[in-house]
Amino acid sequence: MIGISTYCLIDESLPVALDRLCRLTNLIEVMDEGPHFVDSPELFESYSSDFILHAPYHGLNIACIFEGVRKASVEVMTNCFTRAAEIGAAVVLHPGYFAWAQEREQANRQFEKSLTELNRAAHDLSVAFSFENMGDMNFFNLRTPEDLAIIRDQPFTLDIGHANLNRCLPAFLERHFVHLHIHDNDGKRDTHSPVGDGNIVFLPVMDAMRREHATAVIEVKQFDGAVSSLRALEKM
Repeated sequence: MIGISTYCLIDESLPVALDRLCRLTNLIEVMDEGPHFVDSPELFESYSSDFILHAPYHGLNIACIFEGVRKASVEVMTNCFTRAAEIGAAVVLHPGYFAWAQEREQANRQFEKSLTELNRAAHDLSVAFSFENMGDMNFFNLRTPEDLAIIRDQPFTLDIGHANLNRCLPAFLERHFVHLHIHDNDGKRDTHSPVGDGNIVFLPVMDAMRREHATAVIEVKQFDGAVSSLRALEKM
């Protein structure tokens, strides 16, 4: 199933975004940030679509070596899990980062601690969550297929555009994933462009999606680009 992220309508209120996207698809991923921050499940009761929450990430770091920041970040994620449980949604998380190369081992230990706590919370709330691969930025966790070891057996969301920036999309497509973030770019900048506006070849992406029986959402910057991307993918 191919859905759309509310990212393309982040300048609109969440009710307006949901109304517009529900006319196009039955799967919507809510960018749980800024104008689309979800503080109550009530809004979702009037929709029959399936939802995924993209957990907040600005200012958060579940791998932070500073314990206070790490704990606060996990608390924000756990609160997102609570809202997801009320809505009946899965959750996508960012895997954190470290500020200096010398801190990597310490940050990995912090991430492992967070992963244990998040798994406990998800189990208690009966919520499924997955980690997303990051773009071409130094010190972010989970940029290449080899980095998947850090999340152990936790489900994985493959961000197509991020993988293209790290020049490892074909290798990622060979791995198991449960969900896709679909957008295009030129391999140099994380532009979140519509399908066909970059250099990504999407037929192998669609083949892998069907092989894995994965869900997918289009995550582009503009609403018109989301619509054109949906139409293009429907033909593949």
